[in-house]
Amino acid sequence: MQITVLRETDPQESRVALTPESVKKLVGLKAAVAVESGAGLNSGAADADYEAAGATVSKDRAALLAATDVLLAVNRPPADDVAKLKSGAVVVGFLRPLDEPQQLKPMLERGVSAFAVELIPRSTRAQAMDALSSMATIVGYKAVLLAADQVPRMFPMLTTAAGTVPPAKVLVLGAGVAGLQAIATARRLGAVVEGFDVRAAAGEAVRSLGAKFLEIDMGGQSAEGAGGYAREVTEEVMDRSRELIAKQAKQTDCIITSAAVPGRKAPILITDEAVRNMKRGSVIVDLAGPTGGNCTLSKPGETIDVDGVTVMCPLNLAATIPVHASALYSRNLTTFLNEMIKDGELNVDMNNDVVGPSCAVHAGEVKEPRIQAAMANKS
Repeated sequence: MQITVLRETDPQESRVALTPESVKKLVGLKAAVAVESGAGLNSGAADADYEAAGATVSKDRAALLAATDVLLAVNRPPADDVAKLKSGAVVVGFLRPLDEPQQLKPMLERGVSAFAVELIPRSTRAQAMDALSSMATIVGYKAVLLAADQVPRMFPMLTTAAGTVPPAKVLVLGAGVAGLQAIATARRLGAVVEGFDVRAAAGEAVRSLGAKFLEIDMGGQSAEGAGGYAREVTEEVMDRSRELIAKQAKQTDCIITSAAVPGRKAPILITDEAVRNMKRGSVIVDLAGPTGGNCTLSKPGETIDVDGVTVMCPLNLAATIPVHASALYSRNLTTFLNEMIKDGELNVDMNNDVVGPSCAVHAGEVKEPRIQAAMANKS
């Protein structure tokens, strides 16, 4: 069985799907690992490092694809690459199956089995495979560093001979993994931090990190969805949320947003008016850019100025810390592959409680009900 890792085609992508550390583990499972030359350079791994770990390195991308049994990728492979895979091959990576379901059609037509890391269950057993959480940790951390670099004031309170410098005030919207990491990082830098989430259960986690949790009247609704993710709430609840956020924004130096609902457009939490009422020099880092953004003024992939307020909407922050992002992602994939490798051979068991739910398409069929519904709605 050949496991293949290619260079990512997106020029903005610096991560690699498999590091030399993980190659050793897979070779130990009697699997053959092939790597395209230069695949790991941006994440600190040279071709010689892969060879030393037991992988073969080649510059012939087409030949690598033709011999592939399992293709490990960071992002969804382009259709041209999928067309070169043999029928029955397996692809594992960030495939955006709920956001861009139509892009899975080349895999359906080729008879390729596609496993989306976004669909890995949020169960105790699957924690070590949870690539979404791994990347969210990186993103939440880096978002605070971006904000600290842009805000024209220091984060910690300092007492100097010239007087006391007050701490910066940070508001984090969304208390998932990225939001909680942002809260923890901002606290380490000395800022006064507040957190907000429509899920009341998130309050305990926010407070445990030393931040204040902002609450609203949910009117008896629960915003807790499957796997601990947020789910859509009524417009009335959203209006209350936006009012509270606008009020807090007036006295905040930095807002970091990370609110998302799987398979849906990102909820709008910050309105035009709220941005324009913020202090000059304030910064918004909107992490929901891939699904539209949490701020009405955000422009995905751009940084703009709105009356002295900087609005940043990065699309791939994890790729800006490629060494650790690749290391974590590679471990996630290696643990996932352990579920499908038996005596060095590929064994796809759709009854496996992690493998089955993670499958987007298999043997020419869409396996995930939400993807089936999304495709039907857009056909």
